[in-house]
Amino acid sequence: MVFLFLSFSLCPNIRFKTMQEKKKEHPKEKSKLHPRNKNRERYDFKKLIDSYPVLDQFVILNKYKDESIDFTDPFAVKALNTALLKYHYGIEHWDIPKNYLVPPVPGRADYIHHIADLLGKCNQGNIPKGPKIQCFDVGVGANCIYPIIGNKEYGWSFVGSETDTISLNSARNIVTLNPSLTDKIDVRFQKDSKDFFFGIVRKAEHFDFSICNPPFHSSAKEAHTSSLRKQQKLSKQKVDNSRLNFAGKTSELSYEGGESTFVWRMINQSKKFSPHFFWFSTLISKQSNLKNVYTTLKKVGAKEVETIAMGQGNKTSRIVAWTFLSKEEQKKWVEARWL
Repeated sequence: MVFLFLSFSLCPNIRFKTMQEKKKEHPKEKSKLHPRNKNRERYDFKKLIDSYPVLDQFVILNKYKDESIDFTDPFAVKALNTALLKYHYGIEHWDIPKNYLVPPVPGRADYIHHIADLLGKCNQGNIPKGPKIQCFDVGVGANCIYPIIGNKEYGWSFVGSETDTISLNSARNIVTLNPSLTDKIDVRFQKDSKDFFFGIVRKAEHFDFSICNPPFHSSAKEAHTSSLRKQQKLSKQKVDNSRLNFAGKTSELSYEGGESTFVWRMINQSKKFSPHFFWFSTLISKQSNLKNVYTTLKKVGAKEVETIAMGQGNKTSRIVAWTFLSKEEQKKWVEARWL
């Protein structure tokens, strides 16, 4: 014992780390998210719970003794989303039907902010704001997330299309129950899942951009297997179907031919509606699809193409945006609609 005492006395800088010191240090910000993203900082669960008390029952301490939720629990994720939308965007009423997709709010917000930057790039660095900026959401979904964030962050007006009647009614219900969204978001029924603009865009309408989060699986079976694999990776154990609630309906996750076919059709149809749009855009989740996307855009005569990288956690995706307007036509559009 004397030897041990003398050893530590002679080496005063040597000491055991406490449990608190062993705690993993996390960055204060999610650096991959857009600088204007309200979800960039680590979640402040106290403020989120104050905003939406239901979240409290789902908050746990993870292995690093940090407050978190079980991201494999669909009800916990839904409660977190509800709290984020209420706290950051003032949405008092938000809900989605069982088995429909719970979107990651931070990632959805990033898409909106990057599109805002793209518009600003065409306007001498000034992001155009207010209801005069008209936006088109291809497949608005039951959650209506993109229009909510776009309207709350920049005051933009939205038209959202939807082929699924349950999603359609859910999105309309969200708009109706939040008076601040009334007259700002118009959700329209698309009868044909193979049409993206026809039947929705009206003759006199002009949109400053379109957005889309396409289904990237080619079948319902592939989508189910992918969701199951994702949940098992998160939980590190076997997952049954009950854990897949809010993982998404078939129409949200799969499309015959997958993401590649979906985007190919959208690009080809966008050419016919080019007089109505400044920018078209879509998320591309699979990098392997980019080559075909660029080839198709060249064939249809896109005048300008932008690829914007996005990252959230370990996931990487990108936005591809294209326009059929020449530089001179872009200038005239801005002068006529934004100034």
